[in-house]
Amino acid sequence: MTAVIEIENLTKDYEVGFWRQRRVRALDGLSLQVEQGEIFGFLGGNGAGKSTTMKLLMRLIYPTTGGARILNRDINEIGMHARIGYLPEHPYFYDYLTAREFLVYCAELFGYARDECQRRAGEMLARVRLEEKSWDQQLRKFSKGMLQRVGLAQALVNDPEVVFLDEPMSGLDPVGRREVRDLIDSLRDCGTTVFLCSHILSDIEVLCDRVAILQHGRLAHLGRLADLRQNTGNRQMEIIVALADTRQMETALRRIPDSQLTPTPGGARIQVPAEQDVDAALAAVRACGAKLISVQPVGNALEELFVSERREENAASEIATRIEAKDQ
Repeated sequence: MTAVIEIENLTKDYEVGFWRQRRVRALDGLSLQVEQGEIFGFLGGNGAGKSTTMKLLMRLIYPTTGGARILNRDINEIGMHARIGYLPEHPYFYDYLTAREFLVYCAELFGYARDECQRRAGEMLARVRLEEKSWDQQLRKFSKGMLQRVGLAQALVNDPEVVFLDEPMSGLDPVGRREVRDLIDSLRDCGTTVFLCSHILSDIEVLCDRVAILQHGRLAHLGRLADLRQNTGNRQMEIIVALADTRQMETALRRIPDSQLTPTPGGARIQVPAEQDVDAALAAVRACGAKLISVQPVGNALEELFVSERREENAASEIATRIEAKDQ
């Protein structure tokens, strides 16, 4: 596969304080590659360096050291930016424009003819499922979720080869999240590369081919989701059933060590310690005449990675504090 995003030793320091005498490192020697046509998840906690990386790639800020290439061209080449799309985390638009006017304006910036701009504006607003009755309303009257859809439309108005999306699900209701998720998935079918930054780990697990996880500005994990799942070991599974005789089911589940049954208003919730226990639990469910509602893991692999990393960070911080106190 061809790498369309190449990041090499990217580092960003900020000068802080009244006299700017102290430096804070927001990004520390980041190196990674993103392949053509994949959906790449870029993750990390607050302050990990995700938005800093996005801004560096978009030339909104400049690196202290290191560099990057997109579509085999340096990020400082202005012409390359006509081939990419970008949705920032907190987009700000000219709120006196209507949604249609704003999309026409964005298309004009890419050099499309006036008639083509009108056509593309309508096409993109329909693609992000913005209701047509809202197309000619001023953006100042839009909700956060509606503005997010307009932001997605402007990121796609030039048919980009690479799309950078920073928290694209922000402000969307469950239906909107699913629609945007389907839209992002459709970009993969078109061969578009998606660089996706999100805090919603369940969406990342559904969409992404590979993920990178930042911790304090450094790359902590990089790989395919299947490999990262293996690193988290066995995962508890949750089975939801309805119309259940909980006493009969509790007796049947005693053959599964460490299983737990919790009655619910409509049935029961069963937890088993590992995926290999699911078949035995389902057999017990069927024997009791219960109706199966769902089978799903408790939490997700990425969440477990975040939790384990945070524990390691806290442990390392505590050790460093003790050493420092001892030296004093």
